[in-house]
Amino acid sequence: MEPQLLHTVADGIATVVIHHPAKRNAMTARMWRELPPLLGVLADDPAVRVLVLTGEGATFCAGADISSLREPGQDPSSLAVAAEEALAAFPKPTLAAVRGYCVGGGCQLAAACDLRFAEEGARFGVTPARLGIVYPESSTRRLASLVGPATAKYLLFSAELIETERALRTGLVDEVLPEGELGKRVAEFARVLLSRSRLTQAAAKEFASGRTDRAAYWAAQARGSGDTAEGVAAFLERREPRFSWTYGPAGAGGAVTEG
Repeated sequence: MEPQLLHTVADGIATVVIHHPAKRNAMTARMWRELPPLLGVLADDPAVRVLVLTGEGATFCAGADISSLREPGQDPSSLAVAAEEALAAFPKPTLAAVRGYCVGGGCQLAAACDLRFAEEGARFGVTPARLGIVYPESSTRRLASLVGPATAKYLLFSAELIETERALRTGLVDEVLPEGELGKRVAEFARVLLSRSRLTQAAAKEFASGRTDRAAYWAAQARGSGDTAEGVAAFLERREPRFSWTYGPAGAGGAVTEG
């Protein structure tokens, strides 16, 4: 099978798989280009509530396919940034499920997800210093925001790989799972997210990303959705809440409510 991005949607969870096992799931120029439109389709799909990004087999993603750096007319850096920004802008919760190597462009994609769950033994690195590449400004800021300036400089200056223990300690990873437990835990956590308020999640995602112009919008959404009343009622009645707020089309400037 040629290098490609595979995806499935089941029970509210979209799973996108980086499939290039011959090169440890390195991203080709074509794969970088295909990720933003794929994310757009999944963002607009009302059946999708959570997105999981992972790699085929025992590796998440070993970065960009270096051979693509030599193709005329290709700018892998700009392609990677466009894919990263599309992932960061995805309006629903995103999880990276990491096994094995998560390096270079792979770490760039993982950092753009909301959360990262890793299997013990995974290794992380940001490696442009090995190739004399200037790491993109937006990607550098995202990394520093996630792990702090000192760790970001360590990773970028040295291009050294770090183990899951250090990745967890610095905030690059949110949970580390024993071998064989990653898939189960990610599915379990995704189901937790499915049971929670989409309104809360969407607003929190925007606020956490630094949006400062949407407080009034989200206050209006909260007043009109009925989710708060439903959440309180469910708590008092000791039942699972039935939240009604849902996402509008990704290009429609926000979300809408359903009855």
